[in-house]
Amino acid sequence: MSGQLPFVGLFAAAYVAGSVNFSILAFKLSGREDPRQYGSGNPGATNVYRKAGLAWAAGVLLLDMVRAMAVALAAKALLPMWQVPWVGLGLIMGNHWPLFHGFRGGKGVANYLGFTIVVAPAWAGIGALAWGAAHLVWRTPFISSFAMVLCLAAGSALVQEAGFRGGLGALATALFIVACHHANIRGRWGGGQG
Repeated sequence: MSGQLPFVGLFAAAYVAGSVNFSILAFKLSGREDPRQYGSGNPGATNVYRKAGLAWAAGVLLLDMVRAMAVALAAKALLPMWQVPWVGLGLIMGNHWPLFHGFRGGKGVANYLGFTIVVAPAWAGIGALAWGAAHLVWRTPFISSFAMVLCLAAGSALVQEAGFRGGLGALATALFIVACHHANIRGRWGGGQG
């Protein structure tokens, strides 16, 4: 049991760290409306771009990624590699169900990119290229995000030290992010709004 305490602590810390939503805080500090009240209702970089422009969106994206990189560095330093992808899941869960923002948050794509830059940097680059290629073809942010997330998860799963158990953590994280886009999926293919 004592061997699991560092993992439990870091998973919880990752959740809390992910619960700080920089777009909500930035909009509040600047006197703007809550980004969850606009457009897609998602307080992520895409919606910030639509509402406030490129500079604000880039700032939010950078803060999300740096925070995720810090979490990944701590996990790599303190845990066996197979547990590290699971800490990433904790971060994404905090981003989606933020403790400090009424449990209504983002979808975790930028956070997962930042996390993967530390865990599997080459695959983070591949994921960014996949996002760009998918965006050129479909011009739909969430489809582009799926392309990137699949690459990020593959990279985390293929880290040699992570093994099968780490691969399951990467798969769980990718599936969680895809599930977070359920409204987008319904809107495009299910006849609903999203």
